[in-house]
Amino acid sequence: MSSIELTSSQKSILTALINLYGEQEDAVKGEAIAEEVDRNPGTIRNQMQSLKALQLVEGVPGPKGGYKPTSNAYEALDIQRMDEPADVPIYHEGGQVEGINVDGIDLSSVHHPELCRAEIHVQGSVRDFHEGDSVTVGPTPLSKLVIDGTVDGKDDTANILILRIDDMRAPDEPAEH
Repeated sequence: MSSIELTSSQKSILTALINLYGEQEDAVKGEAIAEEVDRNPGTIRNQMQSLKALQLVEGVPGPKGGYKPTSNAYEALDIQRMDEPADVPIYHEGGQVEGINVDGIDLSSVHHPELCRAEIHVQGSVRDFHEGDSVTVGPTPLSKLVIDGTVDGKDDTANILILRIDDMRAPDEPAEH
C-alpha cells in the first residue's frame, strides 16, 4: 500500500478508534471517539467519511454499529497488530493500568545516565498520563527488564510515553533466549 498522508486530526481520530477497538473488539461509536479526542461527534462523522474513502475504516450499520479500523489503518499509522502479544504491564502511580500493553521500549542516551530517557510505545491510550507522574514498565518477557521513571512527555497520537529513567533493573541470571 502506498503511504497515505494523514492530517494530525485524522491521525488522532484513527489512533483513538484503534485504541477503543482494541479494548472492546467491537464496532466503536462515533460519540466514544469524539469523547476520546475531545471533539464534536459531528466532526468525527465528517472525518470518518474521508477515512472510509481512504479505506482506513469501515462503517458498521445498525443499533450496535459504529466504526472498525481496517488493516490499512494499522499500516497507515505503522502499528503492528499481534494476535497474542506478550503481556508487558505498565503501572501508573503504583497501580497496574488495565487495557494497555507495552508494545516497545526505545532507550536513548544510555551513555549519560542523568540524561537517559525511554520511549515507551503502548497499545492503548496514554491520555491519562501526565508530566511528573510515576510509571513502572515491565517486567519484559525475555530479559525481565523493569524500568521505573517519571513522565517527561507524551505523544497522544502515537501512544508514546517519554520517561526520565529513575531506575532500571534486570535479574542477574541469564535471560531465557
